[in-house]
Amino acid sequence: MPARDELKWQKPRCQDSCCTSTPQLDPDILTSYRAPPWLPGGHLQTIWPALFGRRVSGPRVEYQRERWETPDGDFVDVDFLDHGSCKPGMPLLVLFHGLEGSSRSHYAEAFADWARDHGLAFAVPHFRGCSGEINRAPRAYHSGDVEEIGWILARLRTWHTARGGGPTLAVGVSLGGNALLRWAGEVGTSASSSVSAVAAVCSPLDLAAGGHAIGRGFNRQVYTRMFLRTMKAKAYDKLAQHPGLFDSARLRSARDLYAFDDLFTAPLHGFAGVEDYWRRASAKPHLADIRVPALALNAKNDPFVPAASLPGKDEVGAYVTLWQPDEGGHVGFPQGAAPPGNVFWLPGAVGGWLLAQLGSG
Repeated sequence: MPARDELKWQKPRCQDSCCTSTPQLDPDILTSYRAPPWLPGGHLQTIWPALFGRRVSGPRVEYQRERWETPDGDFVDVDFLDHGSCKPGMPLLVLFHGLEGSSRSHYAEAFADWARDHGLAFAVPHFRGCSGEINRAPRAYHSGDVEEIGWILARLRTWHTARGGGPTLAVGVSLGGNALLRWAGEVGTSASSSVSAVAAVCSPLDLAAGGHAIGRGFNRQVYTRMFLRTMKAKAYDKLAQHPGLFDSARLRSARDLYAFDDLFTAPLHGFAGVEDYWRRASAKPHLADIRVPALALNAKNDPFVPAASLPGKDEVGAYVTLWQPDEGGHVGFPQGAAPPGNVFWLPGAVGGWLLAQLGSG
């Protein structure tokens, strides 16, 4: 299968409640995205869409939740859009959220709206501890959670097929995208038993580069503080559940993700420390092993992901498409006029690319 480095999706209007038309492709996707002039720079292109971007074009996204018991006696909460409806052959789009995200993250609601508009079923499985309730087991979630990703996708595929649904597509955002591509590289050809295509959006495929970048300067003062506020609170809840799990004094003194991951994330999930975790969980060294159509989309001005750390064409296999526009920020990619007309470019571009793989043979 050839790489699809020069393809652009052009959105068709869905004429039926279950859209089965194959999107057309155009050769300018790598350079087509341009941020609006009123949002210059990676930080504004990251922050504005998350806080003020118009997430949906129709009614508010309403989910129905299922709780799944995991093989290790814990649980995972999965939010479904229009849980009871499935047309024969309807594709399923699965979204894996980012660090401390959920089905209510701005990008999740935007993808849900796109899926609804294009006749796709849609599901957001929450990583453990991210659905609003702390999970039971000592473990939480991490960037290379291959076993969890595989179990969730296999179960969703079985669930969707039993209802008469069609192929399954998966998109991961930031941390979720690294975990998704890490899984695809790990399992190789067997990935196709669960998914037809996968996409990673703004993912730190080199976790060490991303982890160090978010711990410096403006990133440290704004983004790191935001993440640690909820991550520390959950860690204290976990310590109350499982006394002695880690050193609470070290948690209080943690001021960046390096220290947090070294104390909490790495040891709780079987890694020797943060450096071992970041090295072994990174998807970048495994991209050449992927055997299903896969997209890796990264803006070169992403504050979290240094452009120098992005994979080149010589580091991926024939199944992987790299989209690396100059602008977009981190999970931003706004487009359109100044508010309230601004909308997200991501769902249409990424969702359309995924749909296009179903007709590419």
